Amino acid sequence: MIQPFRTAPTSVYFRWILILAFAFGTAALAQTTAPSTSQPAAKKAAPVPLVAAPAADPEVKPDGTATFRLAMPNAQKVELDLEGQHDPIPMTKAADGAWTLTVPALAPQYYSYVFLVDGTEVLDPHNTDIKTSFFVNQNIFLVPGRPAMPWEMADVPHGVVHHHYYKSKIVGIDSEYYVYTPPGFDPHTSQKYPVLYLLHGYSDDPSAWTAMGKANVILDNLIAAGKAKPMIVVMPWGYGDMRVIAQGWASWDDPSLVASNLTKFGEALYQEVMPMVKRQYPLSDQREDHAIAGLSMGGSETLLVGLNHTDDFAWIGSFSAGGLGSDHFEPRFPAITPQSGAQIQSKLKLFWVACGIEDGLNQPNQKFIAWLNKNGMQPTAVHTPGMHAWMVWRDNLSNFAQLLFQTK
Repeated sequence: MIQPFRTAPTSVYFRWILILAFAFGTAALAQTTAPSTSQPAAKKAAPVPLVAAPAADPEVKPDGTATFRLAMPNAQKVELDLEGQHDPIPMTKAADGAWTLTVPALAPQYYSYVFLVDGTEVLDPHNTDIKTSFFVNQNIFLVPGRPAMPWEMADVPHGVVHHHYYKSKIVGIDSEYYVYTPPGFDPHTSQKYPVLYLLHGYSDDPSAWTAMGKANVILDNLIAAGKAKPMIVVMPWGYGDMRVIAQGWASWDDPSLVASNLTKFGEALYQEVMPMVKRQYPLSDQREDHAIAGLSMGGSETLLVGLNHTDDFAWIGSFSAGGLGSDHFEPRFPAITPQSGAQIQSKLKLFWVACGIEDGLNQPNQKFIAWLNKNGMQPTAVHTPGMHAWMVWRDNLSNFAQLLFQTK
């Protein structure tokens, strides 16, 4: 049977009409908008060339001189504030607007610096090595030694720096501490290690002794050379009362706040940090294997903790102590008297008090040494060239660490 012819639905025809119209319209548009072959195609804009960064900034020459550059054409005055120098050093503006300065030969050390642009501190934009603190950030560069100095990275076995966090109920903050373990350290070993508690200064945090002081590098190099005993180094949070940071440098004009800060630090160290570290690391229980040292504020904390706990510490090292004042030491060290001083001294394997002779804290440190002498104690007084600066403290640690835990 022949089927009758059936027409397609209207919607199908309409859909085909739209498709054909779109196809013809697109072809026509392409013909009308195609560029004429007689006219050149538009050229793409060339990318803006980047200004190449200097190969090194600053540029340190083999003779120890260093050249600094800063492109700041609209500045009226630019100076270099260099660690270890008493005053900022003026820089010279070249015709291209860049400010330059070459400083005389520097001793082999790490140095921090910042530019002063019309009185405002400005970081070097081409140097990514930064020293941080609560109040100011600065750049860092190295003047290498020949031969290399103890704080320079060398091809020797390296220890590990561990970063720990905890809630401090005493200080009332989320606190932290760092721990250095020597090369070859095995956390499951039965070996017990001597321990050095190493304290940072005011405005810094616990990372300062590794980031700027290079303590881990110093220990790696000394241990590899057989000049220091393998040891564990604990670098705790150095503040007991955070108001000393909130109120800035003026805090040191408030004796009650200074006392609160130093006292609560000792409480946090003894009640929080030391028990945790003892659970986490194989530390020796012998007092002859316990040392404490620190710089500036940490130097005062070292003296307060160490001299008031000689049953726990046999090795004490104070570097440029700051915060004790220059008189009336009796309330802070009640155990030290003319009758007891010699006996306390006999319990210490090493009692080191160091300060740079150009340091503003040198005079208070000398008064403290004189007070100790008056009370029958004879600390090893160390006088080194230098100001209140990391160059002094790296050198202090390099020498102090070689004396620790020695049996001779």
